Amino acid sequence: MRNKVVAALLAFFLGGFGLHKFYLGQTGWGVLYLVFCWTLVPGLAGFVESILLLLASDQDFDHRFNPNILPFYSGNPVEQALGLERLAELHAKGLVTDEEFEAKRRQLLERM
Repeated sequence: MRNKVVAALLAFFLGGFGLHKFYLGQTGWGVLYLVFCWTLVPGLAGFVESILLLLASDQDFDHRFNPNILPFYSGNPVEQALGLERLAELHAKGLVTDEEFEAKRRQLLERM
């Protein structure tokens, strides 16, 4: 599961090399940033993207970069219950940290 703070830090400090793009699963963009890193344009774009990533809501970030947890935000209570089960499975497999699990669990329970 991708974390928006990690992505924003990568974009801020190493955005000129496109490392945040690789982290977010956008390999093509990452390669493009690497090819043009000498122009300093990717560095400026990385700076802007770091701000945009931090300003994005958790829902928007997850929708774009964590598509496997989309049912967690559905308005349907049955789908939310299934999403809670799926979240527990991800946590059990070690794909979600304790902090992420607790934060997403609270979000789900508040929406039910």
